[in-house]
Amino acid sequence: MRRYIILCTVSAFLGSIFAFALTQMVLEPPTVADEGAAKRESAAALEMPSSIRESETPANSPPPNRLAQRGPVRAAESPTVRGGATPFEPPADRFTAEEQVNISVYENVNRSVVNITTKSVRGDAFFFEEMTTEGSGSGSVLDKEGHILTNFHVIEGAQEARVTLFNGESFVAGIVGQDPDNDMAVLRIEAPADVLFPVTLGDSGYLKVGQKIYAIGNPFGLERTLTVGIISSLNRQLPSRNRRMMKSIIQIDAALNRGNSGGPLLNSHSELIGMNTAIASSTGENTGVGFAIPVSTIRRVVPQLIENGRVIRPEIGITRVLQTEGGLVIVSVADGGPADQAGLQGFKAVRTQRRRGPFVYEETRIDKSSADIITAIDGQQVRTADELLTIIENHKPGERVVVTVVRQNDIVEVPVVLGEDR
Repeated sequence: MRRYIILCTVSAFLGSIFAFALTQMVLEPPTVADEGAAKRESAAALEMPSSIRESETPANSPPPNRLAQRGPVRAAESPTVRGGATPFEPPADRFTAEEQVNISVYENVNRSVVNITTKSVRGDAFFFEEMTTEGSGSGSVLDKEGHILTNFHVIEGAQEARVTLFNGESFVAGIVGQDPDNDMAVLRIEAPADVLFPVTLGDSGYLKVGQKIYAIGNPFGLERTLTVGIISSLNRQLPSRNRRMMKSIIQIDAALNRGNSGGPLLNSHSELIGMNTAIASSTGENTGVGFAIPVSTIRRVVPQLIENGRVIRPEIGITRVLQTEGGLVIVSVADGGPADQAGLQGFKAVRTQRRRGPFVYEETRIDKSSADIITAIDGQQVRTADELLTIIENHKPGERVVVTVVRQNDIVEVPVVLGEDR
């Protein structure tokens, strides 16, 4: 009995101690760890929509203006684009030096590139109807007067051409001049000067294989598309629409597709060094082999197209030659032309008559021995008809050239005053 009373007393004493300790734990302030948890809960509340924050913010939370200065809030306020807010502009060091050049070239020139659409009407012989066909290409703004440079084949046969500028404005274009031999044409639009941004002409005399180049155009109608590549080769030859060979063509590997024709080829200084003209492809789509007319040709041809509507070429008056190992044999010359007036000789037709009874027979034979053989012009060796044309085209009508020929085994120099090719 006595032992039982002692146990009860001890139990009561321990119970009172436990109750006192529990009371102290409830009344003690939070520990450091608990305080961190409270801060995290407050920060989480800040990331909720404002309506939720207002209803769920504990009564003893710090005022919003104090919390807004803490770290978690700064993270929640990272730049975003909402509605009419200004888009975030990444710092310049986000781009490599190469990327910065790419961006610079595009931003400098893209407003100078135009989209050209054409309409052509042709008759359908089977249904006796007229059919309208549409085409598209690219071009470059040449000046504030509205002159546009493009390829001849872009506007060939078109009854209507429209030029669309960078801002979406579209204008009917008139043809100022065209040169099928160099696949070039100049259009003109009546547009305000403040929406015309002329391209800067560069120099194709210093181009190198491996040099980086840029092409801007409208492939498949996708306006002002930039592609990048290198110069793959120089001094290629390319047949024009009338099968004359174009010289000094630039070969590139930048992607070109339908619609790129007439667009600018640029260097890293945002200068036009050529006009994209053709691709080597059986499908009409990019194969990594493209061609551009050099700016040296553009500088020579465009002023004549603007002034005369065509290229005024010199004419020597030699109509046909035969290429041999010894030089170019003159087959024929134009009657009364510069070569004929200067005394250059081609093949001669020798006619003879033979009488047999009451009948007279006339026979004609070609005397090739009298033909002059051209070996040089102005001291430059000539081996092909192409070389002959190139030398002549570097002159103007009215200028004199000295043609060196072999005549009856003698070397003779014949001065020829060039005429005008009509």
